[in-house]
Amino acid sequence: QVQLVESGGGLVQAGGSLRVACAASGRTPSNAVMGWFRQAPGKEREFVAAITWSSGGTYYGNSMQGRFTISRDNAKNTVYLQMISLKPEDTAVYYCVGGRYRSQWSRNPADFGSWGQGTQVTVSS
Repeated sequence: QVQLVESGGGLVQAGGSLRVACAASGRTPSNAVMGWFRQAPGKEREFVAAITWSSGGTYYGNSMQGRFTISRDNAKNTVYLQMISLKPEDTAVYYCVGGRYRSQWSRNPADFGSWGQGTQVTVSS
C-alpha cells in the first residue's frame, strides 16, 4: 500500500496559480498511476488528472486540460498538480490518489486504492 501526503494547498485569488504536491512512500508498482481528485462542498468527487508512474503518460478530466498540468518526479516520489487561471469554482479539497493502470484510464474513484488526506484549495473572487 502506498502512503500519500499532500501539500501546497491554500488561498489564492481568481486568476492566480497554485501548485500542490503529493509525496508517495511505500512500494510503488511498475504499472502505478498517480492522480488527483477534488471535492467541493455538497458535490461529488471529481476526477482531475492522472499520470502513469513509469512513462509519464497523462490523462485529464473534463475542462481540466489547459489550466491544470500533472507531472511527476520519480527521484522524489512526488506528483505535482500545477493549476493556473484559477476560478472560484476550483475551490475544493484536492486529494492525491494512487492506483494501477489496467489497459485504460479510469476516472472512477473506486479504481484508486490509495488516498491522501486532502489539501484545501480556496480561490477567492
